[in-house]
Amino acid sequence: MSEPILSEITDGIGVITLNRPNVLNALSLDLMKQLVETLEQFDENDDIRVIVLAGSEKVWAAGADIKDMADASVVSMHQRNQFARWERIKRIRKPIIAAVSGYALGGGCELAMHCDIIVASETAKFGQPEINIGVIPGAGGTQRLTRAIGKYRAMEMVLNGRFIDAKEAERFGLVSRVVPKEHYLSAAMAIAKQMARRPTVALQLGKEAILKASELPLSEGLEYERKLFYMLFATEDQKEGMRAFIEKRKPVFEGK
Repeated sequence: MSEPILSEITDGIGVITLNRPNVLNALSLDLMKQLVETLEQFDENDDIRVIVLAGSEKVWAAGADIKDMADASVVSMHQRNQFARWERIKRIRKPIIAAVSGYALGGGCELAMHCDIIVASETAKFGQPEINIGVIPGAGGTQRLTRAIGKYRAMEMVLNGRFIDAKEAERFGLVSRVVPKEHYLSAAMAIAKQMARRPTVALQLGKEAILKASELPLSEGLEYERKLFYMLFATEDQKEGMRAFIEKRKPVFEGK
């Protein structure tokens, strides 16, 4: 049996690929366990600055593995505590770029929304069709989708199972950019390579500040941002970046 995910490290980028093609990359408990563990390992690896999470050209992830939960009870669902793993994804400090092609549905759409940048193939389709099997999204779909595209569009997607294509997703603010199908992964990797040359601590704190924007009132968010800004003056990369600017040369960031 093949591994549910594949991983490699190249040029400061940790690449994770969902690898259950026979079931459209359904997010089984085993896949999610290995995915979260790999993300955490990459987060602790000083040789990695950015993470790329990809599916295949045909499908990103078509949702949760329904066989895992079809006959579950309230008690068994509570005891498996599956959403604790999703909370761990939220705590990854390094930027995660999703390379999405084909279907990103249900848990697949939620997984994409757990990432920090979404690069979508022109064939990508996003949806939260859980209503069709008698439930609603459970890994943040109602919350993140609403924040991304607004109440009324989210209502139609969650309550009526509507899919949106890549261009709509870009127009609605759900994805960062749309690229031709054959370039969905290379485009994500190109962004990752650019980001990997940036100062590591500033990348992480920039991500942290943006994520706080949806949780804090503006005044508290601004105060939080300023504290992180001041913290960066304790890094060697801040000194190098500003010296390089003054000396009119390219900075060489060491991640310190």
